[in-house]
Amino acid sequence: MTTFSVPTGPVGSRILGLGSYQPETIVSNHDLSLRMDTSDEWIRDRVGIANRRVAKPDELLVDMAVEAGAKAVADAGLAPADIGAVIVATCTMPSQIPNAAAQVADRIGVKGAPAFDLNAACAGFCYALGTASDLVRAGTAKHVLVIGAEKLTDWVDGDDRSTAIIFADGAGAAVVGPSDEPGIGPVSWGSAGDLVDMIGVKDRRSFIFQEGQSVFRWATTQIAPIALKAIELAGLEVSDVDVFVPHQANLRIVEAIAKRLRAKGAREDLVIARDIVDSGNTSSASIPLALDHMRAAGEVRSGDVALLVGFGAGLSYAGQVVRLP
Repeated sequence: MTTFSVPTGPVGSRILGLGSYQPETIVSNHDLSLRMDTSDEWIRDRVGIANRRVAKPDELLVDMAVEAGAKAVADAGLAPADIGAVIVATCTMPSQIPNAAAQVADRIGVKGAPAFDLNAACAGFCYALGTASDLVRAGTAKHVLVIGAEKLTDWVDGDDRSTAIIFADGAGAAVVGPSDEPGIGPVSWGSAGDLVDMIGVKDRRSFIFQEGQSVFRWATTQIAPIALKAIELAGLEVSDVDVFVPHQANLRIVEAIAKRLRAKGAREDLVIARDIVDSGNTSSASIPLALDHMRAAGEVRSGDVALLVGFGAGLSYAGQVVRLP
């Protein structure tokens, strides 16, 4: 009987490096109040955002992904030639063809490697990180570059108070590589396609819409169990987690999920990502952006155990426990 030759990989995978990029232009709540009926106090109370970054018209999603990805490769101590695959998590490319990943790979200098986009909206980075981990552990690729990149302002009506105050632009990236011990836990993920009408873009001539209150209720009741499942799959206890980095959708959602985790045994000194205050909601970019910002600010340390949870349009959700580089 003919048998196949199947590659074998390492016992585990881990994050080797991080990188991020944000546009220079900062739009404050005061700036928004000059063009619509809103105020700094109203926005802070509703979503917790003070500032957000906005890309210029000629600054493309691919440009931001290249910046973040190149930084992550360098941070991992690798050269572009060492990267065996590139995954770009995004839901805001101006067109579906060509994909972002092949363009990003070429511009970074990753020549000839497989490259593909992954669209799970705000859960995209966690989906892509889980996929990258499996590729490494299976021996399919030794090092995988994972990027979450969004130019949401291309898809937002600047006069719509329900969305213009929330969404922003940016990119964050991580390099996943082999490890003698597991450094990325199994992904806890799923979808709720029956709730597709909560968040979306109806067609290529439309802007993003969302049912804010419905999304809030869903996220604050359904995401904590997903996070707890990710901890269980990693063979850990809630008290083992040092850092909680959820998708930066809304500060009230972040705080509500953290409260539920504490009720289940999370430590009182649990470090919680609140990057949304000055970055806004950057969808698939929000988790890697927050990680890189927290590391730069000295809020987290190498070796910390971090719980990552993404959730959003689809509805899609995913989470995993990782050890920080």
